[in-house]
Amino acid sequence: MKSNGSSNANSRKRIPLVVIGSPTATGKTRLAIELAKTFGGEILGADSLQVYRCLDIGTAKPTLAQRREAVHHLIDVVNPDEPFNAAMYADLAGRVIADLNQAGKPIIVAGGTGLYIRALLRGIIETPPVDDHLRAYYKDLVRRYGKTHLHELLKERDPEAALRIHPNDAIRMIRALEVIEQAGTSIVELHRRHALAESPYRVCRIGLTLDRGELKDRIARRTRQMLEDGLLDEVRGLLRRGYAPSLKPLQSLGYRQAIAHLEGRLDQSALQEAISRETWRYAKRQMTWFGAAADTHWFHPDSVGEVLRVVREFLGPHQ
Repeated sequence: MKSNGSSNANSRKRIPLVVIGSPTATGKTRLAIELAKTFGGEILGADSLQVYRCLDIGTAKPTLAQRREAVHHLIDVVNPDEPFNAAMYADLAGRVIADLNQAGKPIIVAGGTGLYIRALLRGIIETPPVDDHLRAYYKDLVRRYGKTHLHELLKERDPEAALRIHPNDAIRMIRALEVIEQAGTSIVELHRRHALAESPYRVCRIGLTLDRGELKDRIARRTRQMLEDGLLDEVRGLLRRGYAPSLKPLQSLGYRQAIAHLEGRLDQSALQEAISRETWRYAKRQMTWFGAAADTHWFHPDSVGEVLRVVREFLGPHQ
């Protein structure tokens, strides 16, 4: 009984977060704004592309009008040619959350980048930094003797990792061998410790789900709207400012196809279909990622009233 009381006290101390994570085009921004307005909260973006300045239309970034309705954080953080990753996101997001919590503001995390959300909620797994010489050595082993040889080597040095990593997955095998050699500990054990670490947050996960046909239609409509709103002009402007087409954000969905069209490699008639098709494939991967979180409350995007009820119960009686 005493330990349960301690556990409840720890739970109360953790910062409450409402996390909206679901596939693209399901209405996360609209719902996040509704929650922020209802509960007096602010929105923390969790999108790996909306962090870039000047990438507005193709990322479905909240408009200026939407940002006037509710405060958004972690949008327009870096320029397209500046580095950004999940660890940087988690660090910046943690600081914003601490400030908002101190101010008594409910926090709504909304975005479709599952890796960013996981990095925020669980932190980044601490593994040894990449040793270029060691990595080159193992890559050379693959070239000379093949993946089967590498998997046999992994069986000898880290049997538990060998059971979990497919013999054709050279990248993961190499990383597991690097970790066991540098840290003296299995990468599986590091993942296990990470999973058991207590999160500083108490989380209410909200997911938005649609019939697949309806989601495909939404993606097609949004793609058409992006092109009508000037996606090609946005890309032309980025290229005129000297941003290389090979930059990571410009190789993302929508931008990659727009550049292919501007370079004459993709017909105008095929542009919209190409973006919609690749966006649908991305949405299916997001479904798999977010669907793996068993504690998610799933709603149709139109069920705003039901979402408000769940969030109100989560935030407590003062909301």
